[in-house]
Amino acid sequence: MYGIDAASGAAVSALGISPGDHVLDLCAAPGAKLCMMLDLLGDKGTATGVDVARHRLAACRTMLLKYGLAERSRLFLADGTTFSVPPTTNLPCDSLVDDHEDTFKQWTSRRPYKERKQEAKARKNSVLPQNGQPEIIFYGQGSGVIGLKKKQLYRSLDQDDYAYCGYDKVLVDAECTHDGSIKHIQKFEQWGWTTLERRVLDAERTDRNLSALQLNLLRNGFRLLKEAGTLVYSTCSLTHAQNEDVVDQFLAENSSAELQEIEMAKDWPCKSGRTPKTLRFDPSTSATSGLFVAKIRKLPSNESKKNVL
Repeated sequence: MYGIDAASGAAVSALGISPGDHVLDLCAAPGAKLCMMLDLLGDKGTATGVDVARHRLAACRTMLLKYGLAERSRLFLADGTTFSVPPTTNLPCDSLVDDHEDTFKQWTSRRPYKERKQEAKARKNSVLPQNGQPEIIFYGQGSGVIGLKKKQLYRSLDQDDYAYCGYDKVLVDAECTHDGSIKHIQKFEQWGWTTLERRVLDAERTDRNLSALQLNLLRNGFRLLKEAGTLVYSTCSLTHAQNEDVVDQFLAENSSAELQEIEMAKDWPCKSGRTPKTLRFDPSTSATSGLFVAKIRKLPSNESKKNVL
């Protein structure tokens, strides 16, 4: 049994995950939402977690193994704004792959000294892989990775192919100022006012740099989504700049994106966001941490053309 804030669980529930789905968590660490996704998948489908922080992904891996949910999971160290690895079961065979190239064997924490030394150095420098390619740091036996060659795993599809070979469900729980998270705000009692001012109250960081990152995460998550698939965008911020403004701009750019009502939310202790069909949890209304949730469907090409007309 693992713990998850009720509001965070609502973001996962809004995806409507079914057994057999291939699910992507684009900002996965520390892993509670990914655990819930794998619980909902049961013994069918896969869940892929992506994050930019190696040490947080290590904590995520530990959580998956601890709760016996690692079997159908993959974890990648990568930039969520550029990640492009599709679900393994949808990767076609590549006749150009070198037959002599090593295939992925069963994952083990016991790795060669050279590999462990490189990882320790990367952890110390806290950087993504230098070549910009995602680095898989964990995969379960039922994740579809075992037996693949590297070129097969990391193969990028043509943009049109993601519509048919992408992910069924995508969660973009984007990096934010965490100002709606009670537990996070309480940390500033130790970190001090200067840190709170820099991380939460700095308007330039919040309204420009951070919201640009959030929009790019949303754009890429939607790009990796199958036609008729569902994406949920969420943050634990209470600001409009990081939530409704991001969603509104994204919808204005994408005729194939449709904001949807979250039907199951009728019984949830939340209120509507400024943008219709979006939801907000907050400590006073919901007795939970703050969370913004928006559910977006990727329209099939024939429906998106009607939207343009």
